[in-house]
Amino acid sequence: MKLFEKLTDENFTMFAMQCYDNPQCTSMEEFMEDLRRFRYLKRLLRRYYKNGELRERLILNHLIVIFNIFGFDNSIKMLEFKIDLEYWPVLKTCLIYMDYVKEDWRTEIPVDMEVAQVLREL
Repeated sequence: MKLFEKLTDENFTMFAMQCYDNPQCTSMEEFMEDLRRFRYLKRLLRRYYKNGELRERLILNHLIVIFNIFGFDNSIKMLEFKIDLEYWPVLKTCLIYMDYVKEDWRTEIPVDMEVAQVLREL
């Protein structure tokens, strides 16, 4: 079994370090700040589901940075581990909007039509 075949709380940070590609990063604190983007993203998604407050530009911004510094496949794997399944309709909608995935990707996850409408108006 490969070391990072399945992400866990114990190996997540090591996996992130292995995938990390930010030539401008000069300290461990900068790396940890980039890693906290997953927590910020989850908080934004939770806020949307809890009280309807969609901060779509901030969500998109965090996703862009995550995908730029960790790469596509690694970012998807890390998001799947860190983001609860209930938040994936919004996440999938944002990924489709950014053309990171196609609409037929992970068909078991529905597209959030309200979020899609908001994104179309950007």
